[in-house]
Amino acid sequence: MLARVWSASIVGIDAVKVGVEVDVSGGLPGIVVLGLPDSAIQESRERVKATLKNAGFAFPMRKIVINLTPADLRKEGPCFDLPISVGILAASEQVSADLLGDYLFLGEVSLDGSLRPVAGVLPIAAAAQKMGIAGLVIPADNAQEAAVVQDLAVYGCKHLSDVVDFLNNPGRYKPVQIDHTTEIATVSYPGADLHDVKGQAHARRALEIAAAGGHNLIFVGPPGSGKTMLARRLPGILPPLSFAESLEVTRIHSVAGLLKNRGSLVRDRPFRSPHHSASGPSLVGGGSFPRPGEISLSHRGVLFLDELTEFKRDVLEFLRQPLEDGYVTISRTKLSVMFPAQFTLVASTNPCPCGYYGDTIQQCTCSPRQREQYWAKLSGPLMDRIDLQVAVNRLKPEEITQQPTGEASITVLQRVQQASDRAITRFQGEANLRCNAHMQSRHLQKWCKLDDPSRNLLEVAIRKLGLSARASDRILKVARTIADLAGEDELKTNHVAEAIQYRTIDRMQ
Repeated sequence: MLARVWSASIVGIDAVKVGVEVDVSGGLPGIVVLGLPDSAIQESRERVKATLKNAGFAFPMRKIVINLTPADLRKEGPCFDLPISVGILAASEQVSADLLGDYLFLGEVSLDGSLRPVAGVLPIAAAAQKMGIAGLVIPADNAQEAAVVQDLAVYGCKHLSDVVDFLNNPGRYKPVQIDHTTEIATVSYPGADLHDVKGQAHARRALEIAAAGGHNLIFVGPPGSGKTMLARRLPGILPPLSFAESLEVTRIHSVAGLLKNRGSLVRDRPFRSPHHSASGPSLVGGGSFPRPGEISLSHRGVLFLDELTEFKRDVLEFLRQPLEDGYVTISRTKLSVMFPAQFTLVASTNPCPCGYYGDTIQQCTCSPRQREQYWAKLSGPLMDRIDLQVAVNRLKPEEITQQPTGEASITVLQRVQQASDRAITRFQGEANLRCNAHMQSRHLQKWCKLDDPSRNLLEVAIRKLGLSARASDRILKVARTIADLAGEDELKTNHVAEAIQYRTIDRMQ
């Protein structure tokens, strides 16, 4: 007898509907899996056989052919365990097949019949809702994640016997319900508060501008000046994720398998800090079945690269496309996927190999040639894409011994939120534009108009600093954010002047 069960496979962060056809017929006992399965699916043959026996079901001692459609799409992972098990039970007439065409099945099975959570459930649920699927039958641990998608019935089961009972008696079960209106709440960031920072008013101001406008930021200073401490306090002053943004972030983390113990939604902005030994594929993503890397996992959040000059130059060059375009494209022989990557880059580095160039306390021991080679690791195009370039000096002795007197993160967040709201209101009608850092040339012409004094000031800065056209556009974006923080609609000379000062280490050697 032939049975067909619907499941799904992940391609990038999207889902493709997969049919699981099971034929139980005469012939020598055995299981054959067709349709470009990976090793995990091939192993499911023995796993499903043991599961059915241990769960109290009869395993048909006949020839079983399992075909995964479409045949030209590679399938991976243990998520097909459940649909294969249900298909064998339906083909051997141990379970009703009336509802198989209406639901999508997904899940890994243990040898005792219990269902284990799998990655990528949220994008699959979103795709199922668009396909017109009535509902999902998935492991109970994935139910809250899938239930975020509205107008889709989600049934969470703990054991294979629960799935069989649902198919035979669907009226006994109710879909999982969550309150979408309270799913996103204001996030509090314990611990890393700006109030703990002593001095560094210039760097604190740069953090505020970066948070309000989504601008990329680099701190340059000697060891012990507080670069890392400052950077790790940026998440505490970022505006909370909207519901739509939270869905985007959660989809990426779901595909990466990072949601099993995190509930239904990612509620706080990501903060990723890869080590400087990280490879290019670990940053941008990759693999035979492409998975998101650190860049995409930072989507709508912060990617912090500590000791930036310790990263390999070719690895840093991978950042150029996502910093400009907001996405990463990974191509394989028969597959090309796109991962979103709109993040705020925050980096820190020493000014020279010894770390003390320009320091007022300790003398630098590096030669000009060494400093030149040190900064050559950072290409001009990459530095052009970093809006805020801030020199951080070591604290004075009297600043070290005094108590922190700076503003708390919650106070700064209020100003950041107001500036962000001004930008969002201004960008109404512009698709996928929510912060000043993502403005294009046409947006700058509309919202960053300069009067004559401001234009003359910018022209002088371009000539003296040797700035590129891209760098000048970045100055306008930063000036727009500074004006938003001041609650002003028009750019003024003081806004442009403050923005220009954040480009003064563009050619630092």
